[in-house]
Amino acid sequence: MEPKETTNTSQMPTTYDPKSAEQKWYSYWKDGGFFNAGKRPDAEPYTIVIPPPNVTGMLHIGHTLDFTLQDILIRVKRMQGYDALWLPGSDHAGIATQTKVEQKLREQGVTRYDLGREKFLEKVWEWKDQYANTIREQWAKMGLSLDYSRERFTLDEGLSKAVREVFVKLYDKGLIYRGKRIINWDPAARTALSDIEVEYKEVNGHLYHLKYPLKDGSGSITVATTRPETMLGDTAVAVHPEDERYKDMIGKTLVLPVVNREIPVIADEYVEKDFGSGAVKITPAHDPNDFEMGLRHDLPQITVMDESGTMNSYAGKYEGLDRSECRKQIVSDLKESGVLITIEDHVHQVGHSERSGAVVEPYLSTQWFVKMKPLADAAIDAQKSGDGVNFVPDRFEKTYLHWIENVRDWCISRQLWWGHRIPAWYCESCGEIHVSQQDITACAKCGNEQLKQDEDVLDTWFSSALWPFSTLGWPEDSDDFKRFYPTNVLVTGYDIIYFWVARMIFTALEFTGEKPFQDVLMHGLVRDADGKKMSKSLGNGVDPLDVIEQYGTDAMRYMISTGSTPGQDLRFRWEKVEQARNFANKIWNASRFALMNLEGVKYSDIDISGDLGTADRWILHRLNETSLDITRLIDGYEFGETGRLLYNFIWDDLCDWYIEFAKLSLYGEDEAAKKNTQSVLVYVLDRTMRLIHPFMPFISEEIWQHLPHEGETVMLASWPEYDAALENADAVAEMEMLMDVIRAVRNIRAEVNVPMSKKIELMLKPSDEQVQGIVQRNEIYIQRFCNTSQYEAGLDLQTPDKAMTAIVTGAELYLPLAGLIDIDQEITRLEKELQHLNSEVERVDKKLSNQGFVAKAPAKVIEEEKAKQADYSDKRDKVIARIAELRG
Repeated sequence: MEPKETTNTSQMPTTYDPKSAEQKWYSYWKDGGFFNAGKRPDAEPYTIVIPPPNVTGMLHIGHTLDFTLQDILIRVKRMQGYDALWLPGSDHAGIATQTKVEQKLREQGVTRYDLGREKFLEKVWEWKDQYANTIREQWAKMGLSLDYSRERFTLDEGLSKAVREVFVKLYDKGLIYRGKRIINWDPAARTALSDIEVEYKEVNGHLYHLKYPLKDGSGSITVATTRPETMLGDTAVAVHPEDERYKDMIGKTLVLPVVNREIPVIADEYVEKDFGSGAVKITPAHDPNDFEMGLRHDLPQITVMDESGTMNSYAGKYEGLDRSECRKQIVSDLKESGVLITIEDHVHQVGHSERSGAVVEPYLSTQWFVKMKPLADAAIDAQKSGDGVNFVPDRFEKTYLHWIENVRDWCISRQLWWGHRIPAWYCESCGEIHVSQQDITACAKCGNEQLKQDEDVLDTWFSSALWPFSTLGWPEDSDDFKRFYPTNVLVTGYDIIYFWVARMIFTALEFTGEKPFQDVLMHGLVRDADGKKMSKSLGNGVDPLDVIEQYGTDAMRYMISTGSTPGQDLRFRWEKVEQARNFANKIWNASRFALMNLEGVKYSDIDISGDLGTADRWILHRLNETSLDITRLIDGYEFGETGRLLYNFIWDDLCDWYIEFAKLSLYGEDEAAKKNTQSVLVYVLDRTMRLIHPFMPFISEEIWQHLPHEGETVMLASWPEYDAALENADAVAEMEMLMDVIRAVRNIRAEVNVPMSKKIELMLKPSDEQVQGIVQRNEIYIQRFCNTSQYEAGLDLQTPDKAMTAIVTGAELYLPLAGLIDIDQEITRLEKELQHLNSEVERVDKKLSNQGFVAKAPAKVIEEEKAKQADYSDKRDKVIARIAELRG
């Protein structure tokens, strides 16, 4: 497909067809290699790496916001002459993808264990290939200008090499270790979970108050728990060292009910003495805080359930029961023994696995961990020294610092098959652990060749943490890494600052010595019209493909990008999409009109240096001013304000004013004025399509290709820059006065119900000779747009009797009433309106003087009535004044 070099308006349909334009131009851009970076070796690089979507299914409306903002930035920078790279890719999404594939297999009556690891992984790769293609199709539908030649996947060969190198280097530095700690455990999927994979739900549960007797028979201590089944693993009861109630009990021995195991009373400042009974049961193997306290006091760690949530041998007679069944049975036994004091209804937040839906169990498990503090300290130092990342909005810097200053070690192992397998081998002879970038075949310590690789895989976020540099070729010193790293901006949601953003910063500083990106733009969540979070359970989700099908890609992109404010959630409203579609239609219709009046005009004919009229000079000034403001706003990531400026310029300045003024030149007899207007029209439309292109790429390309132009595509046309030569304060002053005159006349017409189609008499008295000159130069516009039958203007103009009057900057306007309206009929109409307003004022006055109403009515209702009172009174005063004016 070759872009056109001349204009042919017959090929521009009456209405814009988004579907045909989207398919045509995306193929043209992609096939032409216009998305690909590296073609401007002398230009400054600009890089964005896409936050990789999971290969678990379809993209949602939140992705649309995220990706559209990135595409706007990359298209602007490409047009500004940068060597702009937007690198695409996807994430293997460990547990999320494995769960989807296992669900599919279960429908066929098959488990992963039936297939075995190798065959199961073949099935997952098939899933990945299918959904990676689906994601690419959706990217195309959204109009994203991604460099597909550099597409990456978190499990591809290069990234897998980077993952192994990072793991081994961190291990060699002592920053990765294998140990026992409390982790989030999914007993259904039988794997550790990251915090982000735990969804907290409000649950109507119970708080069980229990008494633990002292061994010496001198009394008991009351504790409370929401999980009585975990008491089987209690190894102490803790109190605050300064709690007078328990000072004599510290160091004594309690007898754990049901189990009859002896446990100590310990003192620890972690206990809040003013909360509840001031005593807490300590279960080191089933609570993270208890685990830490257990380490401080060298307490035993007793795990009372297995990986499936079934009670084990340490649970005694409850062995073999599911944890929920165990809870019922143990509560019954505690009641019977008299240990259960009371059961209290208790609403609390309970963690559930985002994937399986199972209640998450805090569980003591042997896992692999990263020591985070040394990595976090480097990031904190960089941030506080001024060398850190720039957060937009800047309030998120505090969130980031709070999290990393309170960082905990990161559990990186997962009991899954899909993912980066941990590069650790265990010698079955001597027990030595070998960690290596290459597969190990023999034990370096004893020579034994019977080695077994760790079955677990790494947390998905481990490979994601390397995304900004591993995708560009690291650990190799590749050309792309040298040219495009570090990246310029990361665009992402505020909900994953710690899970992803912070970890990318940690690893980048550790392995590249540089921050991975200059800026982090935080956007909010896309919520429904009522502000609720979109979810499958609520059925309020929006499929971006449905929006595109109904309204077109450009409308969706414009709505979602210009409706966003950095760091704030966005409410999705269908009426806003419709408004965006109407805006696109307005652009199309205005351009189509212009093109109908550009027959035979070539790009080489364009000349805006001639003797231009007021409107021509004004629109060039406004375009120049708008271009400057839009560039500044985009550089500051203010997409919402950018959208408002674009809308106002195109809808108001260009369509409603300039094109209307231009018609007089285009349809007139003055050939020089016509050529000037044609030149300005082409110039302004061309630059307007460039400005709107990053937001609405398809309609802007379609229109631009019909305009006289140079170049292959608008996406490579230069971005409009500020041009001091186009500044014209005089034209602005003149045009603003003309618009004020026209608006004032239109307002008077509306007040007295005179339609625009009826001609009127207009008298205009300038304030001085300068204004007189403006009026004389633009008399044709005043008469045309005020639709006058008679028009008179002059410094010595005599003020007429019985006329409607308006004052604008620099002039007084008079519309004689004779012939404008039937004065007697208008007075009769106004008198009826006055009667109605008097009755309304009287009604509201009575209501507000009623002390009973004022005392009982809500404050909002009273304020509404006061507002009505003021409004009715104001209208009544204006009607009285109008009647007096008409009667003379």
